Amino acid sequence: MRYPLFLLLTLFSTALFAAEFNKLTVYPDKILLDNKQDYQKITVQAFHDDGTTKNVLSNAEIKITDPSICKFENGRFLPLKDGKTEVSVSFKGKTEKIMLEVKNSAVDKVVSFNLDVMPVFTKAGCNSGGCHGASRGKDRFMLALFGYDPKGDYERLINEFPGRRINLAVPEDSMLLTKAVNSVPHTGGKLFETDSFEYQTILEWLKNGARTDKEDIKKAVGLEFFPKETVFQGKGSQDISVRVTYSDGTNRDVTNLTTYISSDSSVGFINDKGMLENKNPGEAYIMARFGTLTALTRIISLPESAPMVTGLKKNNYIDELVNQKLEKLRIKPSEVCSDEVFLRRAFVDILGKLPEEEDYHKFIADKSAGKREKLVDELLQRPEFVDVWVMKWAELLQIRSNNNFSYKTTLLYYNWLKRQLTENVPIDKISLALLSSSGSTFKVPATSFYTIERDKLKLTENIAQIFMGTRIQCAQCHNHPFDRWTMDDYYSFSAFFAQFRTKNDEDQRAQIVYDSRRGGVKHPVTKQDMPPVFLGGSPADVKGKDRRRVFAEWLVSKENPYFASSLVNRIWDQFFGRGITHPVDDARLSNPASNQELQDELAKKLTEYNYDFRKLIRDICTSRTYQLESKTNESNKMDEKNFSHASIRRIRAEVLLDSISQVTETKDKFKSLPLGSRAVEIADGQTSSFFLTTFGRASRETVCSCEVKMEPNLSQALHLMNGSTVLNKIRQGKFIDNLLKEKKSPDEIIRRLYIRCYSREVKDEEMAKLLPIVNNSKDKRETLEDIFWALMNSKEFIFVR
Repeated sequence: MRYPLFLLLTLFSTALFAAEFNKLTVYPDKILLDNKQDYQKITVQAFHDDGTTKNVLSNAEIKITDPSICKFENGRFLPLKDGKTEVSVSFKGKTEKIMLEVKNSAVDKVVSFNLDVMPVFTKAGCNSGGCHGASRGKDRFMLALFGYDPKGDYERLINEFPGRRINLAVPEDSMLLTKAVNSVPHTGGKLFETDSFEYQTILEWLKNGARTDKEDIKKAVGLEFFPKETVFQGKGSQDISVRVTYSDGTNRDVTNLTTYISSDSSVGFINDKGMLENKNPGEAYIMARFGTLTALTRIISLPESAPMVTGLKKNNYIDELVNQKLEKLRIKPSEVCSDEVFLRRAFVDILGKLPEEEDYHKFIADKSAGKREKLVDELLQRPEFVDVWVMKWAELLQIRSNNNFSYKTTLLYYNWLKRQLTENVPIDKISLALLSSSGSTFKVPATSFYTIERDKLKLTENIAQIFMGTRIQCAQCHNHPFDRWTMDDYYSFSAFFAQFRTKNDEDQRAQIVYDSRRGGVKHPVTKQDMPPVFLGGSPADVKGKDRRRVFAEWLVSKENPYFASSLVNRIWDQFFGRGITHPVDDARLSNPASNQELQDELAKKLTEYNYDFRKLIRDICTSRTYQLESKTNESNKMDEKNFSHASIRRIRAEVLLDSISQVTETKDKFKSLPLGSRAVEIADGQTSSFFLTTFGRASRETVCSCEVKMEPNLSQALHLMNGSTVLNKIRQGKFIDNLLKEKKSPDEIIRRLYIRCYSREVKDEEMAKLLPIVNNSKDKRETLEDIFWALMNSKEFIFVR
């Protein structure tokens, strides 16, 4: 039989490049069925040598060694009698074995309000903010938002309007059910069918008398989401399984009772059949939420025809970890940028200024192989480096004067911070000094940290956001809907800062911060005094101690996983325009890092460097990843978060103003600073100008990273073109005038303008257009000033690429 040529080629390429199946995984690997109605779903994945996975549950052969103990139906195991057995799962010659145990097979499950009914309310959305979980409820019925108060919900359901919502005589007629199935008018519409798992759960609870739970009822303590990762090539679907573990050691399949949230539903989501499904190419995480517990699974969705990417070049461990992710996503990184681009990028990022003409010529003339590493080392030792990071920390610490915070206190606080960074005091030591400080704000400037924000709960939130990169604000009023934090976590964490006090010093402009060893924080629902508990950690031993000191020592210790991770994420953001976790102060389960392995390794390195962040910055700036060009290729043009190419970033307000002053050779005057000081050195957040405000300088009113506005807008463009800043500085600095007085030719002046503004030589085609305009003009000075003005109004000047 003859085949068309294209068909032969297709068959040949398929045979040659088809990925081979090399691994089988089954989750979970141990199963415990604990009552007559218990069951457990499993997932079966085939892994291929190209990194992709395939759902093979329906094609796998499942053998139960002792079929009298359990049976397998519809993707799940069901109990038959007590005992233990082994289960073999086989696919294409590979076999995985799991252990299965059945207990209490003759015992009917007792439906619990806390463990069964409350999850139904959450799954159906009954206690969401748009329904009965709103602050005033809905239609005269209120539930605790996301189920943070089960006792209160039970009381309102049973006793608020006796007989209205619950009908124990005829459970099917209970409004709780008739509304949910929409057999009577319901504002929320139909939530589930009468034959659904949710309906049957509530009905069973009602039939059993709608009992409350005992005080010592077991609690959910862990959640697992299977599989941990799925890599699709082309469209596909994957069975999932979610299992909760309880405090008594038992576990349970809660796949049907779990709420699922996708970080990017255009990439992957849980469909109506409860299966993981992909849509468009990309990466996404699905968060499973059951009660207060959360777990994640990762989805990578590859185009059908995406070729593998291998053999990527690297300079250090950063490149290795970035490349591992790019290879998995089949993204080819961009090429390395030119020396001119690297020079400008490094100066702006490390020093907050442009290279001088001398810097440019020296760097370009250097032909040595390690000149980029040498440049980074030189820049890290210059004083301007400290100015940039003092500015960034001053934003985080809200250093600004106001009615309660004098300007003298502001300067003392700022100068203390600058001294710490100038002397290269490790960041963990600075943080420890801030958080455990006591004394007068004049004599111990670090105590100013506790006098800027007077609300102690708000202060607690700020500390979590600054030093741990997480926002816990939601947990003040209810369990966090998108993260692990509960109200208990929030108020136990706040207890660390409940006992410090402030009072006036002899000088009324100063405050004294001291530890009173009295006071606490009460839970607004239980009214209990909350013991101090480390966020995400264990209870603290604070007896006879300053609670703040206990917290600060834990914060910078190895037991705390958040501090170093948050710091390296903020440092990374300075050099790439976005954090590995983005935004940098919003780390949560539903907003995972784009490369957790990279962030973890950077955090490990920072601790190994004893928090000397200059060393970490050297690693970053000498990596190949940092040196990539912004020009994209076909595979990475849509990538915005995996650092496969440089992002084009607008220069921040202070640095842009300083750059304009630098190239025009003019000086600025700011409050309490000598003439010629840089905008990045401004101590007070209150001190600003029209230019700085227009270009988004942080006012330091909050600790949020969003305070610094980096997005370009029309006001900025209009100010550069029509405002006084650029034009006045060109005339003020007389740079063109001075060159003309030195008898410099127009072409030489144009070359120097390009090097000053863009850190590159003028291109031949640019010179060919500009030089005739200057030579044919009546006023060469004015024409050259116009060119200078045009260069500073261009994207190439305002942005780093």
